[in-house]
Amino acid sequence: MSYKSFFLFILFILTWTACDQRSPYEKLLAQELATGERHDSLFYGLSLGMTTKDFFEQCYKKNQEGSFFQGEGTVKYPMKNELPFPATMNFYPKFQDKKIVEMPVTFIYDAWAPWNKRLFADSLQLDVKNLFEKWYGTGFIRTEHPKLGVAFVKIDGNRRIVLVKEDDKTAKALITDMSVEQTEEAQPAK
Repeated sequence: MSYKSFFLFILFILTWTACDQRSPYEKLLAQELATGERHDSLFYGLSLGMTTKDFFEQCYKKNQEGSFFQGEGTVKYPMKNELPFPATMNFYPKFQDKKIVEMPVTFIYDAWAPWNKRLFADSLQLDVKNLFEKWYGTGFIRTEHPKLGVAFVKIDGNRRIVLVKEDDKTAKALITDMSVEQTEEAQPAK
């Protein structure tokens, strides 16, 4: 290969890579969406794409079993054995066209106190990440959230899971169906 050909080849590669200015996250999202795979499972019989009616029926069933309870505008699930310490999980989905498109979830250790550092959200976040690896498989990527600090992200086909520390006592997860373009009407059902 001549020097001129080599130089043109290098110039082509540099131009080609410079044109793709997407972040590693944007590239991963595009790659996963392109697979066409659907991963709709959430937890405890709930799933992305589930209708409003089916969501309420599943929550009613779990309430009758003594698993789910009414929280303050959320569904409350007491976690006795899933994490290293007893915790409470609160969730309530966002619906669009009467189907779940996103599931915000918060976790708080029940015995959290300002003097009990082991039960702070930074430890809880890692404990929830370990739980999520059991539920959703490994592959969470550690990254920095611009406002909340350390975040763990996993994208499987259409399902994106983001786990952050919201404050000293709360870890928050957001599970989103990335194949659905959410509109402003995507709000919690009332």
